[in-house]
Amino acid sequence: MLDKITAKLAEIEKNENIRIIHAVESGSRAWGFASPDSDYDVRFIYIRPIEYYLRLDRTRDVIEYPLDGMLDINGWDLSKTFRLLHSSNPTLFEWNNSPIVYKTTKEWAIVRKEIDSYFLAKSGLYHYLGTAMGNFREFLKGDSVKLKKYFYVIRPLLACKWILDKKCTPPMLFSELVEAELEEEMRPIISNLLEQKAHTSEMGEGERIDELNDYIEINLASLKATVDAMPKERKADWLKLNELFLELVQFTGVDRE
Repeated sequence: MLDKITAKLAEIEKNENIRIIHAVESGSRAWGFASPDSDYDVRFIYIRPIEYYLRLDRTRDVIEYPLDGMLDINGWDLSKTFRLLHSSNPTLFEWNNSPIVYKTTKEWAIVRKEIDSYFLAKSGLYHYLGTAMGNFREFLKGDSVKLKKYFYVIRPLLACKWILDKKCTPPMLFSELVEAELEEEMRPIISNLLEQKAHTSEMGEGERIDELNDYIEINLASLKATVDAMPKERKADWLKLNELFLELVQFTGVDRE
């Protein structure tokens, strides 16, 4: 699969006349709780020729491809990436922290030196809190629940705890979050769920796990109260990102069409 992904990225570069500066796995495989038949969620950041950014007509800043077998692949233009970075978009920090890197470059190494300085704790907390609350409300309230959805609640919940404790972006790997933030008495339950997910194509429905639901409800309420009480954060100015953008679009060396 790695060869297929590498070839696909090269094909996209050629067909789209872009340079991919960073490409990673972004889904359950990067989180560390994939099923045997989980998709490969490949995400990349790219740069176009400098003339593209000087056009007066509005142009798309994403490249999207339909799901191809097990390969789900799409990317963001550098301009979109930097706008989202300025807003402290949590997805971008996850891509930067992915443990599965398919391609990276000297351009991304330059970005990496600056990226964490744009992290806003309250923005990240609201993102993860909203993800956890939404999945909990939609999938885990009935007597019978989709067991795999517990991971889509517990992971962002633990990410919130990480941010509050360590004041930095959380890791992608679920195991790191569990080790740092999950209480000992809850670990056997999570370990059992991980075992089921690793050996089944799609975890089916099962009885609600009341002990885990109680843990989630208590923690979500506590986290929400904490985040709501936090002061508003101030975004960084645009100067550094504008300078970095100009440096990279001139530095990348993409051929003209």
